[in-house]
Amino acid sequence: MTSQENHLTATLLTSILAVVLGSLQIGYHTGNVNAPGKIIEEFFNHTWRVRHNQSMPDHSLTLLWSLSVSIKDFGALLGSLGVKYLADAYGRRNSILIVNCLSVVGACLMSASKVSKSFEVLIVGRLVFGLFCGLVMSLNPLYIQEASPTALRGAFATLNQVSFASGILVGMVAGLETVLGTEHNWAMMLSLSLIPALAQHLILPFCPESPRYLLINRGEESKAEAALMRLRGSADRVFAELKEMKEEAAHTQSGVTTREFFNKPRYRQPIIIVLVVNLGSQLSGFNAIINYSTRMFQANFEQAKYLTLGVGAVNVTFTLVAFFLMERAGRKKLLLTGFISIALCNLLMTIADSVLHLVPELRSLQVLLVFCLISAYELGPGPISWFIAAELFDQPGRPIAMAFTSMLNWGGKFLLALLFPPLLKVCGVYVYLLFMTVALLAFVFTWLRLPETKGRTFDDIAEEFRGAEGIPLHNKTGFNTFT
Repeated sequence: MTSQENHLTATLLTSILAVVLGSLQIGYHTGNVNAPGKIIEEFFNHTWRVRHNQSMPDHSLTLLWSLSVSIKDFGALLGSLGVKYLADAYGRRNSILIVNCLSVVGACLMSASKVSKSFEVLIVGRLVFGLFCGLVMSLNPLYIQEASPTALRGAFATLNQVSFASGILVGMVAGLETVLGTEHNWAMMLSLSLIPALAQHLILPFCPESPRYLLINRGEESKAEAALMRLRGSADRVFAELKEMKEEAAHTQSGVTTREFFNKPRYRQPIIIVLVVNLGSQLSGFNAIINYSTRMFQANFEQAKYLTLGVGAVNVTFTLVAFFLMERAGRKKLLLTGFISIALCNLLMTIADSVLHLVPELRSLQVLLVFCLISAYELGPGPISWFIAAELFDQPGRPIAMAFTSMLNWGGKFLLALLFPPLLKVCGVYVYLLFMTVALLAFVFTWLRLPETKGRTFDDIAEEFRGAEGIPLHNKTGFNTFT
């Protein structure tokens, strides 16, 4: 622990905390529409009545609300397409500052919807904010991974998820009727993400750019050395990291197109790993619970909104647990533990819900299982799915890999937000068996194919895949994906 503490400087910590203010905003707008959903739906209905002198049909209102919730994730899916261009053209830090403007515009539109008496403005605002989500949730891990020392890389990348989970909890609290989730204050509630957005604009310009970007992408060794000196505070560490970066640069080409990215043999195995880990994380049930937890609890509990608040608290607690375990247990063990626990929770939730009408006392067990599923997700799949691509790919492929990660994550969220309500109507309690199957498949693949990246340099990890061109990973001498 002492050696890790010695890597920590005020500039490094400030830079990481300034960057994760973006994920705090995303979490906030993920959690704040849950509890006041009925109030905002009534705003939709009232607006429709004023225009058409009749109420909106129930099925249309449900569809419009589902669209309002899921449109952010669709916007994020579109936004992720711009990650490579921004990250390579403007740098990691500057790109985060640029896309933060989308957050400001989106928040202003959402909060202006009530004054303008237009639910379309709210939906457009969430779409614009979604573009910000897709960009920043890829740019953040990219910057954090490249700016952090190897010994703290995974833990600091987990802070992005800690900030996201904290934002969800703050959003849930703000959305309560006793706070801002009322007919009069919900529009103001939607504007509060402007506070961290403006704070990021004030702090981040004083933080250094990614040293790896400066050296490997731009060829500016003096600037990279200066940035490293600010981040590390020790000439010896700067010298060692510069040497490692130069070795990586010697092994990589200047740039990779999207077509080359998907065609290169050394990228195929990491692409499949990223695909399975991300889809396994997003389609295993967590997002359905976060988006619809209040309505899930309402059927059995009078104080459903406060139970949803418990979901948010458990979410934050176990992202913090993951933060402290990431550099001790490693990525692979945490992913395996998370996926198998999620599968078990989904199975038990199916059983509990099936017999709930016979044994009403099981409703408390239902809540406990929801909390356990949230814990399992945040222990490994939640944080790791967002940053594992940055560790598996070399410098030229990393921005495209992070864009791919963002597309998978937000695409999965969008599909689940849109399809969970109709799936629940069709499958009933057995919908959790679908989630269980996804988690089990992800567990098996992770166990068989994912290499451990804890404590290894980027060049060391990339070398395994360079050597794997035509060679199965698990046959590589000195490297065993089963451990």
